[in-house]
Amino acid sequence: MTHHVAVPLLSDDVRDLEFLCAEAWPAMVSERLGDWLLRAAGGFTGRANSALVLGDPGVPVPDALATVIDFSAKHGITPKVQVVWGDPTEAAIAAAGWTVDTGHSGEHGVVVLTGPLDLDERAGTVLDHPTPAWWRLVSGTETPAPAERHVLAGGALTGFGVTAVHGETVAAVRGGVAGDVLLVARLAVRADARRHGHARRLLGTLAAWGRGHGARRMVLQVTAGNTAALRLYETLGCVEHHRYQYWTPSNVSCVLLHW
Repeated sequence: MTHHVAVPLLSDDVRDLEFLCAEAWPAMVSERLGDWLLRAAGGFTGRANSALVLGDPGVPVPDALATVIDFSAKHGITPKVQVVWGDPTEAAIAAAGWTVDTGHSGEHGVVVLTGPLDLDERAGTVLDHPTPAWWRLVSGTETPAPAERHVLAGGALTGFGVTAVHGETVAAVRGGVAGDVLLVARLAVRADARRHGHARRLLGTLAAWGRGHGARRMVLQVTAGNTAALRLYETLGCVEHHRYQYWTPSNVSCVLLHW
């Protein structure tokens, strides 16, 4: 008989922040397994198609991973768990034959940054609904698939930042508010409009919008290898809060998902 041993918890701030990020980045299907959150969204993004591991699943870890595999098969996605660096569950996940998905989270994981919302420079506007031009810039299409539309535009409180020059959208970003957090994602600047400060000023406008909806801090998630983005956010006062990475069964072919 296998005895269940409770898994030590991460700090409350890390747990709370990750759950708020999950709320601001909604999967199409979510199920709780103890302290774990199983998510599926048609394969669109790793975050929305992985089990968020934050503490005790209520059953032995191998059994919990088997549940993740069954859940993933049911929803047609690759089995994947999102684990914060240093989580004591990592050893049990590795012992169960799972390996780090470096193709998705990178060799050094995904950096979770937090920063202030009192940014000085502002330009652009924040819309209640994404425009065709917003979709085209952040996703390369004006007709996103249902899963993409749900994750990016299905949040309870979501804003879509845009900057226009001569009537053309040259910068776009997504913001989702959950609790006291503004989750910033999908920042994109048109190639011919880069290096003009559009990203910085649009983030300032989005930060003010988030503050107006009760947010007290900005949260961003950046692959550790994206040094240009990390430098930009550092100049905005953002600092590393923690990192996470994805794990997948070693005998299952990895599917590269874009965060």
